[in-house]
Amino acid sequence: MNYALITGASRGIGRAIALRLAQDGYSVIINYNTNMAAAEAVKSAIEAQGGHAELLPFDVADGKAVETALSRWETEHEGEHISVLVNNAGIRRDGLMVFMSEEDWHDVLQTSVDGFYYVTRRLLSGMVRARKGRVVNITSISGVSGLPGQVNYSAAKAALIGATKALSKEVAARKVTVNAVAPGFIATDMTADLDEAELKKTIPAGRFGQPEEVAALVSFLCSDEAAYITGQTINIAGGLS
Repeated sequence: MNYALITGASRGIGRAIALRLAQDGYSVIINYNTNMAAAEAVKSAIEAQGGHAELLPFDVADGKAVETALSRWETEHEGEHISVLVNNAGIRRDGLMVFMSEEDWHDVLQTSVDGFYYVTRRLLSGMVRARKGRVVNITSISGVSGLPGQVNYSAAKAALIGATKALSKEVAARKVTVNAVAPGFIATDMTADLDEAELKKTIPAGRFGQPEEVAALVSFLCSDEAAYITGQTINIAGGLS
């Protein structure tokens, strides 16, 4: 069985990716931190469409929690390994840097950057041994071009882009690809507090994207057809860059 782990998969883009990869035939591992009800709803939706899913709660920013959860999973799935990892977990704590608290700075960086480190490092050896693997990092257009009020978020997502480029070179010979997807404004609960009417004026396509559009791109990058694509950051932002 082919297993795909999506971090932060209980809502928004992560939820859409989980549903899409289940349609692609993966047994989906739904990671979440606190929202069990939402994660269970994703699992039920996958099972309703004939797919297989399981829940794996842990805080990606907690190295010990990551190790404990993934070790337990491996014990329960003897002989199996996770061949697809989508590092989607992320949080926003927007505000001008002059007023930004240390907590808002560190929480955002730890979730995106430390989370990438802990989870990817833990799963990479299995992919390398199997000579097959896909790592997709969900970054942001904010990490590509920077957005005011998001210095912490832009820094975190830009770090993922750099990590994607470097790691792809380390594991390419082992047939493991590492790519990043940089969404722009996507209609999810994470962007619900933004002024959509005003922001649409800045987007050449004139609208917010849908989570399913991001999931379709991730699906392709996880497929065999994308085996020669690695180290890339692909914007999905309606022309915004």
